[in-house]
Amino acid sequence: QVQLVESGGGLVQAGGSLRLSCAASGRTFSSYAMGWFRQAPGKEREFVAAISWSGGTTQYADSVKGRFTISRANAKNTVALQMNSLKPEDTAVYYCAAGTTIVVVMTAKGSWGQGTQVTVSS
Repeated sequence: QVQLVESGGGLVQAGGSLRLSCAASGRTFSSYAMGWFRQAPGKEREFVAAISWSGGTTQYADSVKGRFTISRANAKNTVALQMNSLKPEDTAVYYCAAGTTIVVVMTAKGSWGQGTQVTVSS
C-alpha cells in the first residue's frame, strides 16, 4: 500500500496561488492513479482532481476547472496540485489520494494522506 504525505498548504489572499505537493512511498507509485480531495469545516470530503498513472488523463471538479492543475512526476514519486485564482470557498483541508485506477481515486476508495490546510482570506 502506498503511503502519502502532503505539503504546501498555507494562508493566501483571494486571487492568489498555492502549490500543493504529495510525496508517495513505494516502488509502485507509477502504477497508481492519484488525486486530490478537500474537506471544508462542516462539509463532506469532495473530489477536486485526479490523474491517471501515465498522466495522460486528468479529471477535475467543475468548481476548480480552469483554476487548478494536477500533475505528477513518476521519477520523483510526487503529485502536485497547482491552485490559481483562489477563492475563500477553496478553504479546506486538502488530501492526497491514490488508487489502482482513476475511477477508484475519484470514488474515494483508495489510500489517503493526512491532509494539509489551505486557507484563503477575502
